[in-house]
Amino acid sequence: MSVCLILFAVSTSLSAAVDSRDLHNKASTHVETIVLGSGCFWGAEKRYEALTGVIDAVSGYADGSGFKATYKNISKRSRKYDENNYAEVVQVTYNSDKISTEKLLQHYFESHDPTQLNRQGNDIGTQYRSTILTSNKHQLQVANHLKDDYQVKLTSAGYGKIKTIIKPLQQFYAAEEYHQDYIAKNPNGYCPDHSTGVKFTPVITTQVDNSALLMGKHIVVIDAKEYCPYCEKFKTDVANNYQGSIAMTFRYADQLAGLKINTPTWATPTILFFENGQEIFGRQGYLSKDDFYKALGAFKLGDTEAYKVAFNAATDSPFCKQYDMFKNTPDGIFVDKLSGVALFDTRDRFNSGTGWLSFTRPLKGSVTKHQDNRYGMQRIELKSKSSGIHLGHLFVNEGPQGKDRYCINATVLDFIPRNDI
Repeated sequence: MSVCLILFAVSTSLSAAVDSRDLHNKASTHVETIVLGSGCFWGAEKRYEALTGVIDAVSGYADGSGFKATYKNISKRSRKYDENNYAEVVQVTYNSDKISTEKLLQHYFESHDPTQLNRQGNDIGTQYRSTILTSNKHQLQVANHLKDDYQVKLTSAGYGKIKTIIKPLQQFYAAEEYHQDYIAKNPNGYCPDHSTGVKFTPVITTQVDNSALLMGKHIVVIDAKEYCPYCEKFKTDVANNYQGSIAMTFRYADQLAGLKINTPTWATPTILFFENGQEIFGRQGYLSKDDFYKALGAFKLGDTEAYKVAFNAATDSPFCKQYDMFKNTPDGIFVDKLSGVALFDTRDRFNSGTGWLSFTRPLKGSVTKHQDNRYGMQRIELKSKSSGIHLGHLFVNEGPQGKDRYCINATVLDFIPRNDI
């Protein structure tokens, strides 16, 4: 290889390395951090992480002095109104090319009530104060400008003076490990929504007609307008598979006009059961499948034999009323009385002469099997996979031609003719 070629190769290699470093340095200049306090840091951390352009969000403490910044110390009753107490904050690292400081801080102001002093909702004390702690002059300018802009909008909406403290960050202390990604570590909770509803860019609120919810029984789920992991988890675990006869409707907290509600509506999800527009049951936060269907069972079935069968593993009386209704139904399917999910087909039904509905098999993937050693017997209990309710028992080789017999309680089933499926 000639000397010229060698020099060219070395020069090209060095040029590529320099270009790579320049690109890296240029990209890194768009990475910024800002520290934001808007009440309890648990939900705020997750909401920031869900924003496009946010690289990381870390829960922690800032803007205090005189003692070590730990959750135990800042939460002492004696420091509830201590002006030197640390605030619960979130350190947000973001790429300002993908989400501008202005957009991030607009989200911050809109996500809580900045007019509340040393509190957000039921969380009261200086640790919950509204604060923006900046890392550079541009952030400081943007924060103060947006504060003034938002004050005009809040005043027009009837709110008071913004209490948000805006100043340069002195020191940030990361919170204890158990506080980081708290929602992911504690899946059975809710996302608090203490926002005012006032937006920098006016949003046209969709009007909804709740007249249908004023008659009969209904399930209403209060959903989040912004990302809420608990809402998504409830949809995945329960709502997406629900096919029950009591309609499930999703609403935002500002779409409940005409309904008589006792439960506070600032948490998402909130599950409400209504009868003729009046709340019968309400629960703030995520409900597991088992808890949801137990609550629905009490709401729909009441103190009946069906409820005792479904949740106490009781057994129908042989030749009961429901059995007589279902033993000779025309072509169709039997569904879970609560979830509405299909369980058995009339094509697999046979007359066992026992006084209980009997099938040679369930629909694929619709039931689960469990060991049942109660009453000194060894049996196989059958439960609905969709709702977890007790259905009956499996008796191996006790059906026609040596097939299995699925002995099922009629009170926990509904029937749908095949033409209606």
